[in-house]
Amino acid sequence: MLKNLIGGAWREVHRPGLPVYNPATGEVLEEVPLSGPEEVDQAVRAAEAAFRAWSRTPLLERVRLMFRFKELLERHFEDLARLVTLHHGKTLEEARGEVRRGIEVVDFALSAPTLLQGRTLREVTGGVDQNLFHYPLGVVAGIPPFNFPVMIPLWMFPIAVVAGNTFVLKPSERTPLGAVRLAELFLEAGFPEGVLNLVHGGKEAAEALARHPGVRAVQFVGSEPVARRIYALAAEHGKRVSAAGGAKNHLVVLPDADLDLAVPAILNSAFGNAGERCLAGSVAVGVGAVGPELLERVVAAARGLKVGPGWEEGVQVGPLIREEHRRRVVGYIQRGLEEGATLALDGRGVEGPGFFLGPTVLSGVSPGMAVGREEIFGPVLSVSFVKTLEEAIQQANAVPYGNMACIFTQSGKAARAFREGVQAGMVGVNVGVAQPLAFYPFSGWRDSFFGDLHPHGPDAFLFYTQRKVVVERW
Repeated sequence: MLKNLIGGAWREVHRPGLPVYNPATGEVLEEVPLSGPEEVDQAVRAAEAAFRAWSRTPLLERVRLMFRFKELLERHFEDLARLVTLHHGKTLEEARGEVRRGIEVVDFALSAPTLLQGRTLREVTGGVDQNLFHYPLGVVAGIPPFNFPVMIPLWMFPIAVVAGNTFVLKPSERTPLGAVRLAELFLEAGFPEGVLNLVHGGKEAAEALARHPGVRAVQFVGSEPVARRIYALAAEHGKRVSAAGGAKNHLVVLPDADLDLAVPAILNSAFGNAGERCLAGSVAVGVGAVGPELLERVVAAARGLKVGPGWEEGVQVGPLIREEHRRRVVGYIQRGLEEGATLALDGRGVEGPGFFLGPTVLSGVSPGMAVGREEIFGPVLSVSFVKTLEEAIQQANAVPYGNMACIFTQSGKAARAFREGVQAGMVGVNVGVAQPLAFYPFSGWRDSFFGDLHPHGPDAFLFYTQRKVVVERW
């Protein structure tokens, strides 16, 4: 049974647990306890006890410790990637990409001496100067999802703690091993006890964090219904909230697009990470005459993707996280067929002991179908056909989500029209995954995000600090 990290000590939890699987084999790797309000309270109190000294630790000392943490992440880079593959299932290449993107946020956190600078204006009126300072909030909490067990925790606590806060992390109960290893390396880097605390659990623990009077802010990444719930619950209890939710990302292909570039990008977007990511391309929209050729080439290329355990050479699509999730995704495929879509490529016949589903392509999909408007979170690509770019933009905007949208074209005019018209916070032009680097915000819109300040980028430093204005006359 995994243990909670409370004030620098790993403590046993005497509660029921859930199995942690290797999704490629179905093997049980570990058991994760389902902590409740009592364990959450222990973690928050430990963080509160550490906050006074940590918040007054000189900024450069906090940054030096973060440099040590980064060095340990680099040293254990390959081990972290293999751990991600082991208990999430993504390919080793994808896991390496995840760890690298996480470390890039730590790189960004090291910019704290610049990004935490305030502003000063002298002589705002006769003999009066005005100053603005950034102060840490106190105890803050992070609730990451299962699909990026290393990267998304690194979106959260490095920026929070370098800004002077203390942190309580509740990793996903499906993939907790990555967060445990990060916490071990964090302690090894020399951070004081209680600066980072880790509580395992599910819904009960997450909601206890959102309610706890000692928690000042909550950052969440996950599905839209849970993001909405955490946002409402934490805000009701007076907390600052950043809650990133679901997506239904559209990939629009114009007749002038370079299909040699577009098709591989669409495949990577739709089937990378087995489709279990909020930046997955879910609907490919062929505009005008390009539609039939786009479908043909996407199906032919997807048919050639190798499915299997993520650690095997040449595998491009790993398993889904759980058997119940695989059944849910298969249910969407069947529902799409019942609603009138055509099965252009069927991935349901993959054999093996793990939770596998091969790349699946549905054609003739309309926004009125469930597969055209709801988040599936699996290796299923819907293909639809429209006559004009305006129709494609309308289709993307018809879904409630606004995470990402991409266009493939050689026309600057068309790309600009798409950029201006599509209601999504992250837009790609001739790329299949418009993921911002760490120094820009992860900027979902509409039902893809609840809150104001987004994950990483300058938004994160604003999220984890409060401003104080001092007006002085001497």
